[in-house]
Amino acid sequence: MEKRLYHTVADQIKALINMGSFPPGSRLPGERELAERFEVSRVTIREAEIALQALGYVSIKTGSGVYVLDPAENGNQGLPKISAYELTEARLMFESEAAALAAREISDESLERLEVLLETMSKDNPPGENLSQQADREFHMTIAAASGNAAVKYIIETLWKIRAELPEIREVHEAICSDEEATDRHEEHARVLIALRNRDPSAARQAMQEHFRSLLAAMIDVTEEQALMELQKAVTERRKRYLNSIERGQVA
Repeated sequence: MEKRLYHTVADQIKALINMGSFPPGSRLPGERELAERFEVSRVTIREAEIALQALGYVSIKTGSGVYVLDPAENGNQGLPKISAYELTEARLMFESEAAALAAREISDESLERLEVLLETMSKDNPPGENLSQQADREFHMTIAAASGNAAVKYIIETLWKIRAELPEIREVHEAICSDEEATDRHEEHARVLIALRNRDPSAARQAMQEHFRSLLAAMIDVTEEQALMELQKAVTERRKRYLNSIERGQVA
């Protein structure tokens, strides 16, 4: 599966941070300099920085720059070895309850923000950008914040961090997103927003559960396809070794 370019750049910047090239408190070079250094567009650099901020490696300060965070302060500890399915099950539990809590507490300002994010998710991504995925994350995090429960918000932030950090999980989600229709993404999130606007905790919980059940079903399809591809690759490799052995006269 092809790795998105901004993930590759984010991994390279993260490696430089871990090596001490960009120590805690330092400011990363500007977008133009980084774009030239990694031979990518400034848009890709911007996406990589957003991804690193989500992982707790940097802080983006509008008008000032991007600053490296101290791992001791941002809690960037080793992540558990879990599957994409396990992570999504956990998200279903916590984010469904967060939606129910938010239905009682959410402000008009947050509802307006969700409306804007929903509109962004309804559109196909421009070439080289992933605006809909960024809007998707912010949509869920806005609801988590609106729950009014700091512990719930922290757990959901951590689950999203795992989603972005672990390569195996990241690849599964990228495969799902590549096959996903913008209209489907819009409809599922729209049902959540309608329930929140109606201040209906039960409906908000149910709408969020339906969204994650749909994601789990898509995840099963993707992982089965990946498993078949891996099996086919293994069979092809064994067949190739067998034929090479015959050509060398090593098989009776």
